[in-house]
Parts: sequence; C-alpha cells; structure tokens
Amino acid sequence: MNKLFDYDRQIRQSNPVICGVDEAGRGPLCGPVCCAAVVLKPDFVCDEINDSKKLSEKKREKLYDIIKENAVAYSIVMVPPQEIDKVNILNASLNGMAEAVKSLGLTVDLALVDGNKVPPNMPCAVESVVKGDGTSMSIAAASILAKVSRDRYMLQLDKEYPQYRLAKHKGYPTKLHYELIEKYGIQDFYRKSFFKNRPELLWKKD
Repeated sequence: MNKLFDYDRQIRQSNPVICGVDEAGRGPLCGPVCCAAVVLKPDFVCDEINDSKKLSEKKREKLYDIIKENAVAYSIVMVPPQEIDKVNILNASLNGMAEAVKSLGLTVDLALVDGNKVPPNMPCAVESVVKGDGTSMSIAAASILAKVSRDRYMLQLDKEYPQYRLAKHKGYPTKLHYELIEKYGIQDFYRKSFFKNRPELLWKKD
C-alpha cells in the first residue's frame, strides 16, 4: 500500500472530503508566494507523487497534469510581494492557503495543511501536518501544484526581466542573484521587507 495514500484513506474514514494544502516560495527575494489546495478523487493513487522538493522539475511538470486530471477540485492562489511586505511572509502564506481552500468551490470536511501552523479564517475544520508533503498524498499533490505554478510564473517574469536570471534561481537568495541586484537594482516584483539587512540594495535603476 502506498503510505501517502494510506494516510489519506485513514483520514477519510471520519472526514470523507479532505483537501491538501501547501505553499511554495516563502524563501525567495522576489515574486509571489504560491498557495494551492486540492481535493483528489478518493480512489486516486500515484506512487510517483511525493514532496515536490524531492522531485525533478521534469517529474513535477508531468505530475502537475496528472494531479489536475484526477482532482475533484483544485485552487491556486498567488500572493503578491506587496501583500507579503504588508503582513509578512508567514501571514501572507497562511492567508493565501485559506483563500485557496475557500476558492475550491465545494464543501470540505477537513483541510490538511503542511507545517505546524493553522491558517486563520478557514471555511472548514483544519489540521496541520508537520512534513505533510511527505506524509499525505493530498498535501504532496498541493505542493506540486504550488511549486510548478510558481516556477512557471518566474519563468514568465524571466522573459520580461532577463537581466535577473530568474529562470536559473527562481528568485531565491543565491550569490548570483545578489550580484545581479547590486548591478540592476530592484523592481516592483521584489519583496522589500526581505532586504532589512541589505538596505543598500533597495534602489531602482532608471
């Protein structure tokens, strides 16, 4: 038996409709944090689905389509840098996950959320699952939807701003990324609150 599927199967005995919830992009210096919620068909099992961080980009892209095809419902919410700067990255992530669940368009008995914190204002019962993306198939599926959606967004942004090499580092704080920011300054898609220790980088080239 697939252990991720079996975990969800046990939960469904008392909560027939469950959704997995996860986010991608809490650590980058720029771009949105992407939150996803997904309700999988109860009998859907796929041995390839796992924590998105343990999968190759090619495998995630393949599974993205498989998950969407086998979802009863799914929702993807992008929380922009301006909101992240306003409420901080943790609250932006939690608010985005709650919004993703609200946007599913169906009644959920229980939301399984990756991590150790529960989003506020959830429309249903909620349970946090530490390392949930390696425990629950529903959470793992949500992690893949979130990761692929955010990576695709960053690739599109890379076409508009090729000087930042976003396709390479996806916005994460690498040595190369910092060097490019020093050279080109920041744009509106950067999270200004992430530069508290490097305020000299908060300039915009004319």
